[in-house]
Amino acid sequence: MSKPVVAVVVAAGLGLRYGGTKPKPTLRILGKAVVAMAVEGLAAGGVTDAVVVINGRTSHLFHMALTGLPIPVITTPGGDTRQQSVERGLDVIRNDPRLAEADVILVHDAVRPMMPAYVVENVINAVRGGAVAVAPAVAVTDSIRLVPNGNDSENSAFDRSKLRAVQTPQGFAAKVLLESHERMAELGRDFTDDVTACEMNGHTVTLVPGSRMGMKITEPADLTVAKALWRVRASFGHHSGKRFWRQLHRPAVGR
Repeated sequence: MSKPVVAVVVAAGLGLRYGGTKPKPTLRILGKAVVAMAVEGLAAGGVTDAVVVINGRTSHLFHMALTGLPIPVITTPGGDTRQQSVERGLDVIRNDPRLAEADVILVHDAVRPMMPAYVVENVINAVRGGAVAVAPAVAVTDSIRLVPNGNDSENSAFDRSKLRAVQTPQGFAAKVLLESHERMAELGRDFTDDVTACEMNGHTVTLVPGSRMGMKITEPADLTVAKALWRVRASFGHHSGKRFWRQLHRPAVGR
């Protein structure tokens, strides 16, 4: 049998910016939990197993949300930070005889439920092609002002063509990701995403095209947008992100 492709799905955050009484990953888009949609998208792109890192205080909500998924799912309690939660997920992989055979590990934010399968597949293929730390990324479309000292009154224009917004799932050669996390923990160094941990450990980060559909649900308005997009997208087939986005941006007749 081929080796597993395992995704650590980070779903342990408290969602303080969102508000409400339920964790964001357990909220629903057209009847389906956000975290379940995220796992389904990973499975459609080639992931064989998922380790979902959850908030232990709300584990009953996650167990309900994660039933009936197309790939095996293991849940484990997270830590106080995202970094610690990913480490908990990696511990599960290390200690599972079958999952420890994985050459490719992905790390994904549960609150990015609509990332198209082709992006997931491209991340996996990039790792299999020799890249050791891969992230999907999209161009920054807003005008950018640089505030070097944190004082808004002191700012300057910045060329946005040099910027990319980094998304998940991020993909890794398993050995590189595990060693980089261990090294950063030993040094007591913090990082905001996992490709940065690998970069801080001396490895090159490779970017592949991401998707605007891979939006992150941070505030209530994001969930409203996601519901609207998913309703339209459903008419184009499951996880058909390219086709949907082409249709969305097609020029109107007579414009």
